[in-house]
Amino acid sequence: MKIGIVGLPNVGKSTMFNSITKAGAECANYPFCTIEPNVGIVAVPDERLDKLSEMYNPKKTTHAVIEFVDIAGLVKGASKGEGLGNKFLSHIREVDAIAEVVRCFENSNIVHVDGNINPQRDIETINLELIFADIETVDKRLQKAEKMLKADKKYKIEIDALNKIKALLEDGKPARNVELTDEEKETVKDLFLLTSKPIIYIANVEEEQLPNIENDENVKKVKEIAKQENTKCIPLCAKIEEELSGLDDSDKKEMLEALGLKESGLDTVIRESYDLLGLMSFLTAGEPEVRAWTIKKGTKAPEAAGKIHSDIQRGFIKAEIVSYDDLIREGGMVAAKEKGLVRSEGKDYIMQDGDIVLFKFNV
Repeated sequence: MKIGIVGLPNVGKSTMFNSITKAGAECANYPFCTIEPNVGIVAVPDERLDKLSEMYNPKKTTHAVIEFVDIAGLVKGASKGEGLGNKFLSHIREVDAIAEVVRCFENSNIVHVDGNINPQRDIETINLELIFADIETVDKRLQKAEKMLKADKKYKIEIDALNKIKALLEDGKPARNVELTDEEKETVKDLFLLTSKPIIYIANVEEEQLPNIENDENVKKVKEIAKQENTKCIPLCAKIEEELSGLDDSDKKEMLEALGLKESGLDTVIRESYDLLGLMSFLTAGEPEVRAWTIKKGTKAPEAAGKIHSDIQRGFIKAEIVSYDDLIREGGMVAAKEKGLVRSEGKDYIMQDGDIVLFKFNV
């Protein structure tokens, strides 16, 4: 699963990307420093794995991972090819969700492409370019469907869906907000519209803003927009996150305490991005390995088993499951079994986040 980090030039995208992945993407004070997207794989923070590793002392501990893509800064007119427009849009098409970095800090040494700080305008600039690109995609599909309608009336459902999407886009709203019937959804599922992708906003601030972050006017504006779009806004200071990423665990904890933070902003971004994609983890635990396995929310037990190996899915018999909380509270699997907390679940069981599983199978 890929999250695309987007934003106007000089908002702190690459600094944030460096912090997330420690991949060393180039940072410079000029637009289009990032031309080809930098890609980094990052572990999803999960304290449960740390606790299970203490309990089992495994040879190996494996976190779930998520892929972040640092995409070139977008400018007004990108949908018409301005700046690196076409490249920018093609890179966004390849990601599953968008993390939009919004500049909420003043700094005369770092130029803003539009001359001053205005989060609402910046968000509108990016979102409108994505909307314009989507309108073009929908128009092309509409022309094709209307031609096909003469030969086959089934295209009427697709045309109705496309017109609903187009009306919403022309009203300045993203395609993810459109209400379609199941039949209509089926006809347009291969459109891959940019504004149908889930989005999360990251408000990038200076260190001086952190102590009073809840009352910061620029951050409030981003939060308000996020609320309207039924998503989240995460405030952070990319420069501090970059410092934190270079520290060992004890120094990082000390710095976070000094800043009055429970965890780094980037840990929150990674976790929320995982959730944004509708993902969760089930866990396996033993002496060889403690591991988090990534599945979509709503996945049934056999499909989850298939994440480990296709043979386990094919020969699935049952899943022996204990919740993480129950296992930790009882201090181990033996005690959990004695209390009747280990359950046998069949093929219709829907996996829950934090299930600790042993799959039984026969092939």
